[in-house]
Amino acid sequence: MLNRYPLWKYLLILLVLVVGLIYSLPNLYQADPAVQISSARSEAPLSEQRLAQIQSALDEAGISVSATDVADDGVLIRLAEADDQLAARELIGDILDDDDYVIAINLAESTPQWLQSFAASPMTLGLDLRGGVHFLLEVDMDAAVEQRLEVNASAMREMLRGERIRYRNTEIDGRDLTLTFINDEDRDRARTLISREFPDFDYSNQGDGRGASLVMTMTDQAVNELQDYAVNQNLTTLRNRVDELGVAEPMVQRQGPDRIVVELPGVQDTAAAKRVVGATANLEFRLEARPDTPDNEIETFSFRNDESRTADLMRDVILTGDSVSNANRSFDENGRPQVNINLDGTGGTLMNRATRTNIGRNMAVLFIEHNTRTTTVIEDGEEVEVREPYTERGLISLATIQSALGNSFRITGLDSPTEAADLALLLRSGSLAAPIYFVQERTIGPSLGQDNIDRGVTSIMVGLALVVLFMLVRYKVFGVIANIALTINLTLLVAAMSMLGATLTLPGIAGMVLTLGMAVDANVLIFERIREELRGGLSVQQAIHAGYERAFTSIIDANITTLLVAVILFSIGTGPVKGFAVTLSLGIMTSMFTALLVTRAMVNLTYGGKPVKKIWI
Repeated sequence: MLNRYPLWKYLLILLVLVVGLIYSLPNLYQADPAVQISSARSEAPLSEQRLAQIQSALDEAGISVSATDVADDGVLIRLAEADDQLAARELIGDILDDDDYVIAINLAESTPQWLQSFAASPMTLGLDLRGGVHFLLEVDMDAAVEQRLEVNASAMREMLRGERIRYRNTEIDGRDLTLTFINDEDRDRARTLISREFPDFDYSNQGDGRGASLVMTMTDQAVNELQDYAVNQNLTTLRNRVDELGVAEPMVQRQGPDRIVVELPGVQDTAAAKRVVGATANLEFRLEARPDTPDNEIETFSFRNDESRTADLMRDVILTGDSVSNANRSFDENGRPQVNINLDGTGGTLMNRATRTNIGRNMAVLFIEHNTRTTTVIEDGEEVEVREPYTERGLISLATIQSALGNSFRITGLDSPTEAADLALLLRSGSLAAPIYFVQERTIGPSLGQDNIDRGVTSIMVGLALVVLFMLVRYKVFGVIANIALTINLTLLVAAMSMLGATLTLPGIAGMVLTLGMAVDANVLIFERIREELRGGLSVQQAIHAGYERAFTSIIDANITTLLVAVILFSIGTGPVKGFAVTLSLGIMTSMFTALLVTRAMVNLTYGGKPVKKIWI
């Protein structure tokens, strides 16, 4: 019989609609501004007296608290106003000991428990809707090359000492690494030995006699590979650091050959985010130089907490922070902050080898941080800001090796618990392969994000109202069916984005508006085809059947073409373009479902199997 679906198809459509409704409902519940208090140490839970003291202080400061959620891992204080978050965090920080607690700004979901039981959660809002910070970082490629040459130079010196080949000095200049020898014979032996182990250099001899030098220039291919590695490694490290911040749906992606974009939606403490994301700290473990060590193998450094104290260290590095597999902050027996270090297998082997043969000798922990300073210079009569990179190196500790160390040990001598926590975070997330510098910093406040949301919702409502009005005037009863399907389409689109964890941005809202127009376009094709069949003399049932069947090909062709465009936009686009492409792709699929199946089901239920002489279309 024409225009009748089997029962299973109606039940399938109903199931999809119910699932779509359930997973779209959480988006009606707006996230609450909150302050998260979690214990930095398992032995320091937040007592009821402290919690009562916090609540009393917030009341006295005029900060409204909507709810307080107490859990095993901390306390979540929900606030009535987003503007009170920073003030509340500072107030709580004054009451609590920062050594024992981590106080962070957060946006807490307000989804009812019955929806959470279905694992339903709202869409994640992007930076332009939720507010947050946008950083554009640049990787210092020259420093990446210099760091690699330093590592190679250290390995070469150790190799030469092992083979008892005498050398006088090591110099690094750009991409060149120069070793100076006592005579030509030592230089030739060194070249034969080094060239086997280091194939990424072009080798040349300079001078003779006591001025015999071996110049090693890093090849173009090696430089390109190193630069690509530096950017990719920094991407991984930054993603790990952002994960430590607990930001929902952050974006960390490469832009061009040497730049990285970091977007942190919902982050309001830009200073803390900038300190963690942009930190370029690393550690080096070195032995203190012996009195008889040649001057060309010694470097002198001062202590970070007392610049008047200095120590002479060996230029060779035992290992760096790259070998750290885990790090966490704790306190020693005297209550001073320390960082507990766990090394990977290779790092543990190197540490054990260096310490078991140097018991009684001092080992230093050298803290290295790359920064930039901006100076103003005059060029062509105009003031121009120039960024100058510089590196700070200072000793954290200098301790005597009492016994051979393995994969686990601790670092003491830190100034504060905050410094210990930051250092542990940086070591835990991995060190940067090359220094990074802030090129651009942009902050979007939560109020501006809310304004974008309001305008986006308004645009959707206006577009929906215009489409609904047009369909009612043009197609009457069939217009009502199309409008119901349009509402279902929007619900399914929101549900799909929520289930997939997609991030909604302003371009995504534009994709939603476009989806509404495309969804009704399919209905227009079907309804106009039904009109033509009626004018051609077919009966009502035959015209409805022919309208859906013959418009099917045109609808599929148009939507597949648009879907291909969306896929291309997603593959080659950046963040906002990807957001638009994701929304458009999902919208195409939900539009085809509602236009071809949902409206057909409603038409079948209305007219199917009935002796209808005339329809309002």
